[in-house]
Amino acid sequence: MTDFTELMDLAAERLGGAVVYANDEFFAEKENLLKATKPVFIEGKYTDRGKWMDGWETRRRRIPGHDFCIVRLGLAGVVRGVVVDTAFFKGNYPAACSIDGCALPGRPTGEELASESTPWVEILPKTALCGDSQNLFPIDAGLRLTHLRVHIYPDGGVARLRVHGDVLPAPRWAGRSGAEVDLAAAEHGALVVACNDMFFGSRHNLIMPGRGIDMGDGWETKRSRAEGPDWAIVRLAAEGSVDRIEVDTNHFKGNYPDTCAIHGIRARPNATAAELLADESQWKLLVPRIKLQAHTRHFLEEELTAERGPYTHVRLSIYPDGGVSRLRVHGTVTADGREALGLRHLNFAPSPELVTLLTNCCGSRAWVDKMVHARPFLDREALIAQAREVWQALGKDDYLEAFRHHPRIGGAKAEASTSETAASWSKSEQARVAEASEATHEELARVNRAYEEKFGHIYIVCSMGKTADEMLAIAHERMKNDPETELLRAADEQRKITEIRLDKLVRGG
Repeated sequence: MTDFTELMDLAAERLGGAVVYANDEFFAEKENLLKATKPVFIEGKYTDRGKWMDGWETRRRRIPGHDFCIVRLGLAGVVRGVVVDTAFFKGNYPAACSIDGCALPGRPTGEELASESTPWVEILPKTALCGDSQNLFPIDAGLRLTHLRVHIYPDGGVARLRVHGDVLPAPRWAGRSGAEVDLAAAEHGALVVACNDMFFGSRHNLIMPGRGIDMGDGWETKRSRAEGPDWAIVRLAAEGSVDRIEVDTNHFKGNYPDTCAIHGIRARPNATAAELLADESQWKLLVPRIKLQAHTRHFLEEELTAERGPYTHVRLSIYPDGGVSRLRVHGTVTADGREALGLRHLNFAPSPELVTLLTNCCGSRAWVDKMVHARPFLDREALIAQAREVWQALGKDDYLEAFRHHPRIGGAKAEASTSETAASWSKSEQARVAEASEATHEELARVNRAYEEKFGHIYIVCSMGKTADEMLAIAHERMKNDPETELLRAADEQRKITEIRLDKLVRGG
């Protein structure tokens, strides 16, 4: 898709977007930036601070520096372009702007985000602005972001900010394997890639959160005067099998479609509409043509055919025309779908976030750095092969650094790691140690000490599925090794652990 404005507005208020901080908003409030409505100008309207403006406007700076604000995206995603709209700001627009982005978990406050510790990455360098204009800037950083920091130089007013891109939430939205989720939800990363008509209502409304608030909050085509159908194609958030579907005609009373049908296809996730429509035989009938009613939620489960997937896209066809408020496609994400989600997260994570994710898998800074620069990873096999190649090229100091990120067998805390995720994984990997007797625990502690005295580092073993007695037996056998041989053996055990944890990153777990 060449026009980035056709993509979702990740910062939209209706999706949870908010301006959480501004260093100055003297003339007009920061909240105006994300209003869904177009900016307006009211001649002669003033406040006690000056001319009323429909946007964010700072005072005239009389000291060095510039102004900025911080935006929390409603949906995390890969930003493909921004629109900095200076409508009605003619003699008071900023001379230039720049934009940084970051990816952070949770809901950090504006003050926390404004601190120097936030790992901002520049996605738009300082660029000149035009007044009373929509300034469109494509973004090619290719990063998954949760927040933006917008700088204006040196001061002035901006009416609206639009942040268009691909929604990319953390993979945990898919739940545990087998869990039912809405595969067509915008907040999960679904996208209405194309439709044949949307004269009255945007196609993107079909997959928005909640029920439609009025007739304008849906997808509505013009009166076609033909047999039909009109259609819309939804790229699902992940490849999945379909369990049930909801077609909601909320608020559409005199203009709902007479009937609808739904088809599914398994295709390349980024396939264009032309590619998807090139071969009709590839589309499988999911819901045969059924009668619709006005202002009604239609729950379709018994109506589904045996062709329930897996699918990457669905096509809603309406006959002959009309309006649909929402489309929900409930189903389960496939194993391939989960892998694709995990890989997308790794490939689009900003470097600071990816460093954290990879350090949970292996504590060697050299390994992490080389893996960060090895992106993109085409599939799970390529990721594992790259991890192994990088690890085997490292040396003793790198191995020892990685070992320090593990707790002792039977222990709870690693010497170097403070990550809750890594600690949780270690606990899971050593789960069977808890089953051991007190005598076995005492023997483990003794062997750990003896091993460290001989080799100078903790006893590393890939403990997944092993009992404490099995790990004791392995330790006794390895105590016979010379230090050089044992270092290589321990490094190979670290390799196994790393690969198991990488698998958890891309497949969940």
